[in-house]
Amino acid sequence: MATDGNSQRVQDYDWETALNDKHVDPETDAGGAAIDPGAGAPAQAAKKPASHQNLDLLLDIPLEITAELGRAKMIINDLLQLGQGSVIELNKLAGEPLEIMVNQKLIARGEVVVVNEKFGIRLTDVISPLERIKQLT
Repeated sequence: MATDGNSQRVQDYDWETALNDKHVDPETDAGGAAIDPGAGAPAQAAKKPASHQNLDLLLDIPLEITAELGRAKMIINDLLQLGQGSVIELNKLAGEPLEIMVNQKLIARGEVVVVNEKFGIRLTDVISPLERIKQLT
């Protein structure tokens, strides 16, 4: 997987400190005393709720996304014989959808498109959350 500025920022992040931070209930102050809703309401509105802070931690985690056109098995001798112009027969037929994988788990299927002279993928079928959970077992 290629490294970039985001993955470096994630690696440098002090995860141990973040995980050890105590959860502060928005209805109480850091010492556990109840906060009067009328007093200091504008200050409380400016703070992010704890659930948003937890979600923000997850948004910077890098994921490996793979678009799989097909697969082939070959012996090492055949692999060594490959050269420019060689053709490798894949296990999928022409016109079959690509499989889009995130961290080696199928999440969608799609078709190849060309946009501004670059390849892209148009998602045609997104795997339901229930089916994704079934893949984990």
